[in-house]
Amino acid sequence: MTATNLSTNQNAIPGTTQNEHQTQTPNIKRLHHAAYRCRDSESTRAFYEDFLELPLAGALKITQTKSGRDTEVLHTFYQLGDGSHLAFFEAPDQPFEFKSQHDFDLHIALEVDADHLQHMLQKGKDKNIETRGVSDHEFIDSIYFRDPNGYVLELCAKKVGHDEHLNLDNVKARDLLKQWATRPGAAGT
Repeated sequence: MTATNLSTNQNAIPGTTQNEHQTQTPNIKRLHHAAYRCRDSESTRAFYEDFLELPLAGALKITQTKSGRDTEVLHTFYQLGDGSHLAFFEAPDQPFEFKSQHDFDLHIALEVDADHLQHMLQKGKDKNIETRGVSDHEFIDSIYFRDPNGYVLELCAKKVGHDEHLNLDNVKARDLLKQWATRPGAAGT
């Protein structure tokens, strides 16, 4: 697909061309927080703060929705080293219907250094937490845990070549995406 007809693709962002995305520095600064539902705020805190060592940085009790409905929700925030947060909502008046999914469907990936990756691998095994890995993904090594809510949590350590693999000028990534999108049976074809 050429840049001139990209804007006619129903999956493209109107008014953009392929070349606009290759070297443009994003205006979105960083992740502030990613929020997920949880079954139980205390077991969630024990996993994220006691096991993963992410400090509880904030909590917010919500008693009324913006539409005026009474509710009782606890929103908790666990801080990462860059100042961003993983956040969780416990909403006892709403069913928590976690859908068991394949790791490809949903997982949370957090960066650590290689020594800490090994430390956490052993810590998970020592604490009898479901622990998998080390998986070699060429540009990162990863281990995986399942939190008390069922979410898969990945810890990953950068390897040599990481920055070449993930960069704004990565032509290989655009070529691979184009090949994928135009393969027989691709979504939208």
